Amino acid sequence: MIRTKAQKQEMVTALAERLRRSRTVYVTDFTGLDVAKLTQLRRRLRQAGVEYVVVKNTLALRALGDAQVSGLEPHLAGPTGLALAGADPGPAAKVLADFTKEFERLAIKAGLVNGRAMTSDQVKRLAALPTRKELLAQLGGALQAPMAGVVGALNGLLMNMVGVLEGLRTKRAEAGDAGTAS
Repeated sequence: MIRTKAQKQEMVTALAERLRRSRTVYVTDFTGLDVAKLTQLRRRLRQAGVEYVVVKNTLALRALGDAQVSGLEPHLAGPTGLALAGADPGPAAKVLADFTKEFERLAIKAGLVNGRAMTSDQVKRLAALPTRKELLAQLGGALQAPMAGVVGALNGLLMNMVGVLEGLRTKRAEAGDAGTAS
């Protein structure tokens, strides 16, 4: 499809605005993915709150320059798709890594998280980390475990005290019965 210079500039402006809003950007190579697989990837990313854009490298370079985003320029070669995520880089990395394992056609070239460039291996390691919810649950469990131990210990002491008092009452009752019988 032949686009006019004005249409290309409009695309660059729109992409630059998306790049400014995104705190996380992943560059992918989708060589070998058919339309159905690419649609499936977009659907999964959309469910994670991530936008996936297929873009020409020259237009992407212009948009990166307009948005003043640096660090991704060397990775813009061949078929390029950009995954644009918000503040949490984990869900997008996880979807991309899972899709890469599943279809082996998608390649993660690089990433940019909060202005810091990441290699493909770093993106995959980021994907292996637990989610924010899982980390909070682990933290809650770690904080709760000592308190549960203290409660269990106190409960055991109370049960021992009840057993001692019950034994003392039984002993006095037997002593009282023996004193009245004589």
